[in-house]
Amino acid sequence: MTRVLGGELRAANAGEKVLLKGWVDRRRDHGGLLFVDLRDRGGIVQVVFNPETQADAHGTADTFRLEYVVEVEGEVRARPADSVNPQMATGEVEVVANRTSVLSSAKTPPFPVNEESNVEDRVRLRYRYLDLRRERMQRNLRLRARVNKTIRDYLDARDFAEIETPILYKSTPEGARDYLVPSRVHPGEFYALPQSPQTLKQLLMISGFERYYQIARCFRDEDLRADRQPEFTQLDLEMSFVTEDEIFDLMEPLFVDLWRLIGVELKTPFDRVAYAEAIARYGSDKPDRRIGMEIADFSEELRDCGFGVFSGAIAAGGVVRGLAVPGGAGRPRREIDAWVDHARGIGAKGLAWLPVSAEAGGPVAKYLTADEQTAVAKKTGASDGDMVIFAAGPAAEAAALLGAMRVEIARRIGVVPDRDWDFLWVNQMPMFEWNADEARPDALHHPFTRPLDADLGLLESAPLDVRAAAYDIVCNGNELGSGSLRIHDSDVQARVFRALGIDDATAESRFGFFLEALRYGTPPHGGIAPGLDRITALLCGEEGIREVIAFPKTQQAQDLMADTPAPVDRGQLAELGIAVLKPPAGSSETKPS
Repeated sequence: MTRVLGGELRAANAGEKVLLKGWVDRRRDHGGLLFVDLRDRGGIVQVVFNPETQADAHGTADTFRLEYVVEVEGEVRARPADSVNPQMATGEVEVVANRTSVLSSAKTPPFPVNEESNVEDRVRLRYRYLDLRRERMQRNLRLRARVNKTIRDYLDARDFAEIETPILYKSTPEGARDYLVPSRVHPGEFYALPQSPQTLKQLLMISGFERYYQIARCFRDEDLRADRQPEFTQLDLEMSFVTEDEIFDLMEPLFVDLWRLIGVELKTPFDRVAYAEAIARYGSDKPDRRIGMEIADFSEELRDCGFGVFSGAIAAGGVVRGLAVPGGAGRPRREIDAWVDHARGIGAKGLAWLPVSAEAGGPVAKYLTADEQTAVAKKTGASDGDMVIFAAGPAAEAAALLGAMRVEIARRIGVVPDRDWDFLWVNQMPMFEWNADEARPDALHHPFTRPLDADLGLLESAPLDVRAAAYDIVCNGNELGSGSLRIHDSDVQARVFRALGIDDATAESRFGFFLEALRYGTPPHGGIAPGLDRITALLCGEEGIREVIAFPKTQQAQDLMADTPAPVDRGQLAELGIAVLKPPAGSSETKPS
């Protein structure tokens, strides 16, 4: 008899003889009849064991415990009308068992597998193989598989070639530390795990493939902030002879197809917002526009105001900006104080605020004239009962503070819709950002990004004013992917390296192979790399990407299930010509790898 999936049985299967295999999800003894919910990858179905008609099967089932792996032969029958379970997909049927056996027994699990109970994260990760049995995790990873298939089908239909690139590669500057892999064959030399296949996909364009993609594994040895993983997955995509508009036109229908997997129809085209506008209006290059609460600039209106903090900041070349909090004037003082504490916690000296009301109070009102208060309310769109919060100082610092407070206050007062989808492109990114520690520019995106043609003349004289042909796709305050048009002229690439403080000799030693390739006829090209972990998390309605990764790491980059990273024995290290100078406290040199 061929096995069927019990979770896929329906009323139309009544009368069929079936073979089921799966896990015991629940067991109920009704003083004779024994009911077992059997779980397989299709779902859950109820199996009935009757001691009067099938005593042997009932006797075996009486030994079942949760998470036993069992086999059942039986017949599908319709449930009586009064016992139909509308909460189960299989609730109209049950399987009457005539034979069963235990394929594998199980210890008592450290947490319930058959319910979505609150389990401490470290326990979940220690027993990840059990956590993955839970319905939510099964659903998440199966949806992730459908995401991958949708991507492959979409790009295959558009003549893209899926090409794998090396995992053992060369260290290149991508914004974080590399994971290094020692070479046994070449002592003292190292491979690096790729932070992205950046130079490799550009080489594929030079090779003439024109349309490339892969679902690529990427690695970054960085301090893990919230919701980061040391290894992650992105859709890596590159095209030759392409414009920014053509990349946007390619990607938008793909996102439409992906969101259809959860029954959502996205509207296209997505909005496009220049980086400078995003920072000015939202204080972020990945704005959540569902919040509203746009930032306004009051520098002209308050230049000569009586509040020294404001007028002094403007006189020093800074700005005064703010936003309106809906209903903020009616919030308890302790809540407002908590906002101020949060602002201090993220580096601000404080947070000035002004209720919009007939009797405005707070620390700012007494220093502003009625006309100045009216101007502030008008520019933010605030009405009676709202509150304006302010930031004063250098423009970048004011934007960062208001951008962070905008999101935090919206979360606290509950103004963000749960499942609206707001997609946009943020483009015309800065080419560089200032590295104060080394007193030089750093590449904001990566050093192979093409400057906008209009700004090429500023590379040497004013590099921080150069804009790049770079863009991000953003949804609900999440950056889903970054991309750019790439440099295809070796002279421009050399100028960019020099702007980054990389002299010609260093560039040749690190990127000689790539610079040489650029001299052999390089087509204009560009691409994008959406992050599949974050996309899948949004589709699944999950806050964190760990919920859509089969075997994730902790924020300390540890795998608690496999107990790694771990020491290796001296023999392995000797083969590589490596000595550990100081073993970590409490570790054992003989601990198996």
